[in-house]
Amino acid sequence: MIQLHALKFKIGSRKKKKIIGRGDSSGHGSYSGRGQKGQKSRSGGGKGLKRLGMRLLVAQTPKLGGFQSLQKTMNVVSTQELGTMFKDGDAVTPRAVELRKTLSNKNRGLKVLAKGKLEKKLEVRAHDFSIAARKAITEAGGKAIVIPVGKNR
Repeated sequence: MIQLHALKFKIGSRKKKKIIGRGDSSGHGSYSGRGQKGQKSRSGGGKGLKRLGMRLLVAQTPKLGGFQSLQKTMNVVSTQELGTMFKDGDAVTPRAVELRKTLSNKNRGLKVLAKGKLEKKLEVRAHDFSIAARKAITEAGGKAIVIPVGKNR
């Protein structure tokens, strides 16, 4: 059975500390790894000429990868969802969709995309339509009316 006093570190996991300034035969003597002359070779040197606070600040800030678009995305609803939410002959408005479905952001507008079949005659008022969605609505006998963003009626 292994006991605490018998545990040892794995070979290579612990690195020896570099001891400098202990004579030439140590390998780190004479200039003690500082090179010759100049500000960084002197005691107290090496600091001062850099904006250390700024460097630390930049180093500590999280770097976010990827791309974030400045254009806001619209709320999306499919033609299939419209078919299940509304009855034949109903008028579909962003406000009516908002009451039946949870939208991520109410002020960004509504876009209708073609997904699934639409077999009901609907008058759809939305801020944007995909070409296929507009075609699907008109083929079912309905109307696709574009309204300006900001208007929900």
